[in-house]
Amino acid sequence: MRARLIPAGLLLAFAAGCGDEATHVNDDRPAPAINVTASIVDGELNVAPTRFGAGPVRFLVTNQTPEAVTLTFETAGSAAGTTARSPAVAPDSVATMQVDPEEGDYELSASDGQIEPVEITVGAPRPSGQDRLLEP
Repeated sequence: MRARLIPAGLLLAFAAGCGDEATHVNDDRPAPAINVTASIVDGELNVAPTRFGAGPVRFLVTNQTPEAVTLTFETAGSAAGTTARSPAVAPDSVATMQVDPEEGDYELSASDGQIEPVEITVGAPRPSGQDRLLEP
């Protein structure tokens, strides 16, 4: 039995040494995601904060109205760009929406046309999370 394991072990060690010898760039991690709250209360959309740096963003949305609402995050103005939609947020419920915006001006609007959209300004990219411990 031992005689069979030695050739198998040598073959495995030889195969492990074979492979691509090209090097790769070790890119930094992206910035850690931040949480931005959005609430729909009494026909008004409230967002905090409305200014933050570019990078992953998680919108935590609460709907305190009697109707289901969908939020849309999109580039402001007529320029082509980012568009993301939340799932329908049921009355008295919460949902999340994740986006990764670049620097620029955006608008967060509700599917209810009577609710005024909120302008959001995304600044320079936030620093990498490369050297931060215990973060996803």
